[in-house]
Amino acid sequence: MTHNTPLSPRPLHDLSGRGRLRVMTVAQLRSHGVTTSATNEQCRPGGPWQQLLPGVVLLHPGPPTSEERLHAVLMYAARERGTGVPAQPGAGRGHAPAHPEAMITGLAALTLHGFSSTPPLLSLDAIDVLVPRLRRLRSTGCARIVRGAALPAPEQVAGLPVAPVARALADAVADLTDAGIVRRLMTEAVRGAHCEPAAVVRELNQAQLLSRPHVVDAVESLLAESRAIAEDRLYRMVREYGLPDPAWNVDLRLPGGPYLGGLDAYWPDHAVAVELDTRAPRQDDDAPWSEHARKREHLERLGITVVHITPRKLRDSPEQQATVVRTALMASADREPAAYVAVLPR
Repeated sequence: MTHNTPLSPRPLHDLSGRGRLRVMTVAQLRSHGVTTSATNEQCRPGGPWQQLLPGVVLLHPGPPTSEERLHAVLMYAARERGTGVPAQPGAGRGHAPAHPEAMITGLAALTLHGFSSTPPLLSLDAIDVLVPRLRRLRSTGCARIVRGAALPAPEQVAGLPVAPVARALADAVADLTDAGIVRRLMTEAVRGAHCEPAAVVRELNQAQLLSRPHVVDAVESLLAESRAIAEDRLYRMVREYGLPDPAWNVDLRLPGGPYLGGLDAYWPDHAVAVELDTRAPRQDDDAPWSEHARKREHLERLGITVVHITPRKLRDSPEQQATVVRTALMASADREPAAYVAVLPR
């Protein structure tokens, strides 16, 4: 036998019973010795197989399962350019299929990430699949093509390449006009700790969706939700790691002078402040960033140490953030006394 000797064809009934995942491409069937004419015969009306998507065959009659639809969409989208050779998916859960140029995105991806506010996979008329912008593919059947100039690194969920939550959310929002649904999806993304608000806003910005009024309203709700969660975590951090109680949510002002800015926590005896950095990038809007930097510089010139903490750091490493604050409080004894400032309730 030489390397050019074809493999013996596998019996068709053997292919039809190949485990849970019974979906293959025409090229894969050919590699098993099933000719194109034999495939067409099996896929005739009333036959044992059916063509689910162009070049993708479901090896049983009746409707496909959710898993089969997902794999079929990826097989259709990931066929290598110019060769007709599909990527070879893993046959079962836990085996990551090699789909280098395609990943599930949109509502289907959010459902795979565990969102409760998205429809079940079987109820989706089409599954969004993200591919490079220059791929020559068209939406058809249950596959809806979403193109991107720069694809993110996919995450493996149930053995499938899936777009990260922030990207999948932006791709879903692009096709949604219901403000309530958009708001619920964004809220769950934050409450469920699936991603940071800044990542969501960044993806929405790159997709040029921040000009839509219902998206802007949802973003404002998202940022408010993020701040409320971050404030609660800051309260817990101070309490659980034994930091002295600060003055919460205060404004600083020079006596008889200008307003210096608001702070989330302030220790007057130590001249140490904590400010939650819940800013999110906005398109063509540098004013909040510049104002934020000016406020910090002004306070530090007055001898006030400003500790900036992001919501993500509070979530992932609260003990480390408590250590940073405690170190600043202890170091205050070695600094020159700060200027006197009035501390007012916000």
